[in-house]
Amino acid sequence: MASHVPPFLFSKNQSIKLYLLKLSKKYRIILLAVCLLLGASAAIIAGETLLVKTNIFSQTKGECPGVKWINPVDTNSLKYPVEVTGDLYFAGERVPLADPDVKERLERELLINTNWHSNTLLCMKMANRYFPDIEKTLADSGVPDDFKYMALIESTFRLEASPAGAAGFWQFVKATAEKYHMEVNDNVDERYNIEKATAGACIFLKDAKDKLGSWTLAAASYNMGLGGMMSRVREQRLNNYYDMYFNPETSRYVFRMLAMKIIFSDPKKAGYLVQPDELYAPYKYKVVEVDTGIANVADFAARFGLKYKHIKILNPWLRDAMLNNKSHKLYQIKIMEP
Repeated sequence: MASHVPPFLFSKNQSIKLYLLKLSKKYRIILLAVCLLLGASAAIIAGETLLVKTNIFSQTKGECPGVKWINPVDTNSLKYPVEVTGDLYFAGERVPLADPDVKERLERELLINTNWHSNTLLCMKMANRYFPDIEKTLADSGVPDDFKYMALIESTFRLEASPAGAAGFWQFVKATAEKYHMEVNDNVDERYNIEKATAGACIFLKDAKDKLGSWTLAAASYNMGLGGMMSRVREQRLNNYYDMYFNPETSRYVFRMLAMKIIFSDPKKAGYLVQPDELYAPYKYKVVEVDTGIANVADFAARFGLKYKHIKILNPWLRDAMLNNKSHKLYQIKIMEP
């Protein structure tokens, strides 16, 4: 049996090549495996280093070498990325936050609403006033409580009409409002009656839920229309909002509600420090039933020791300075109390 000379006995002048030739096949295979292993490790390390270093800031760093900050930004007011994790539900239906597309769409709305301070603060103040009445109507109608955020994102509780003619907290167009038992004319517009408009929205949502199979799709259909949503379900052969492709507005719609729900659930974590007494209190009122016309709202208000604005604020559905009630319909008018 041929003996093998240990590597340390080679003279310095002997070549590595000669040594490899003298090695047995067994040793050559072992050495080759070690080299391959070392090479693979180096490649993995290099790859990991590349992944760590390759980002937008590594590429843009130093692009403005001639610019100097005169007043450095206060590090106490640094902005951080907004990100949430854990379990999130809308109307009892789980939001798949593990889906990267879902995560990005939610983060977009969180970034907007955590940094749009004036709008979000006003939403908080106004919601304290109007959520109780909306929540009651939703509960009475059997619609999940989360839909109160729909009224919030639709109108931010401002009684304004859209360019398309949608009006009220729930932004109904005239034809749809009349379909859901609201009176709409120059004298009376019940799209501005919070209870009746919420009740109308509940009818729509329950019908959409029955046809589409989920509250989330029902919510999205409020934005794009029930017929449009049913067409998308057929076209895409899917019935899960988070898996489907929509136009930008509908794609954002449910996530706008989810962002507000997250912010309202813990305002301080979202960067808002609001004291209870800084929120707008719900109006106190009693209800008076009227089945005749009102010749002058100001005179009607005076009967209760109130001003004209006190009637109009609580009853914005009265669109004129008088109530023309030739049919002797029974109306409920809210009378403000101290």
